Amino acid sequence: MKIKTTVTAVIFTITIFMVFQNCSQKQAEEKPEDVMQYKIAYNVFLDEENDNYEVFSMNTDGTEKINISNHPGVDWVYYAFGDKVYFISDRDTCYRCFFLYETNAKGENIRQVSAVQLNDSWMGSRKNGQEMVVRPSSKLDSAFYIINLKGDILQKIYPGLPYLNDPVFSPDGNQVVFRGAHEKFKKDRKKPDELFLINTDGGGLKQLTHFPESDTTAEWHNYHAGPPQWNENTGFISYMSKQNGKYSIFFIKPEGGTAQRLLPNETMTESYHAWSPGGDWLVIEMKNEEGNYDIYLMDKKGEIKIRLTESERLEQAPVFVKK
Repeated sequence: MKIKTTVTAVIFTITIFMVFQNCSQKQAEEKPEDVMQYKIAYNVFLDEENDNYEVFSMNTDGTEKINISNHPGVDWVYYAFGDKVYFISDRDTCYRCFFLYETNAKGENIRQVSAVQLNDSWMGSRKNGQEMVVRPSSKLDSAFYIINLKGDILQKIYPGLPYLNDPVFSPDGNQVVFRGAHEKFKKDRKKPDELFLINTDGGGLKQLTHFPESDTTAEWHNYHAGPPQWNENTGFISYMSKQNGKYSIFFIKPEGGTAQRLLPNETMTESYHAWSPGGDWLVIEMKNEEGNYDIYLMDKKGEIKIRLTESERLEQAPVFVKK
């Protein structure tokens, strides 16, 4: 089902033009990447009574939806690179004790990547997907770990903050953007979560976002600066934030500055999202007028191309994966 978003598309196009104005004419003339080469992996709350989350995949036109994790318990996809899907799972261990697993868009050859227990956290990779940055369980360490695909710990990064989660590598692999706070994530905390940037050698810690002090609509448990996504094409970092009583997607440049709304629509709640590897497509979870959390495919001009899911079940955290 297509949705008319003329006004949103115009405003979005103007905003993105400002971001893209420093790109070369050659880049502007390049052929957009073919979205049909991808599938989309996403999370489905399949059985609320038994707290069963599964990882599904589908084509970018919403067809061929299949369950690729097929295991009772909690499976959450948070990253994909190439044709590999990476998800955390509490299978074969205690309830919500998460470890990292790998599969493909068909759910084949599922294997455990690392023996390190992880936080409920997004992640990223560098060096053509051969090294990943993950957040170990906060019970183990207050750091980010860089691991290889055998699960070996190659390096530890200590930002020195009471709270840290959701690390993502910069396109060149030399920095990590993450969600952090100067106070532990607890009820009635005074310091909200913000986006921070740190060098992979542990130096150069810098706060990127600054949640508006005048905005009191976000509760302590809401995202003030949600999991970051780095667009490799434009260089900006996008994230979700609850402001003015509604979740919206914002973006900011890695050198800092003022964050701006990415999709200024006033009717739909914007949430977890991911950019295609080439940066030309956006897949996003939104709460629509019917009250459902569904997944939509958009192009970089802000036009909703297709509503990919139409279900009363919670469907969230979509990522692109090669077929």
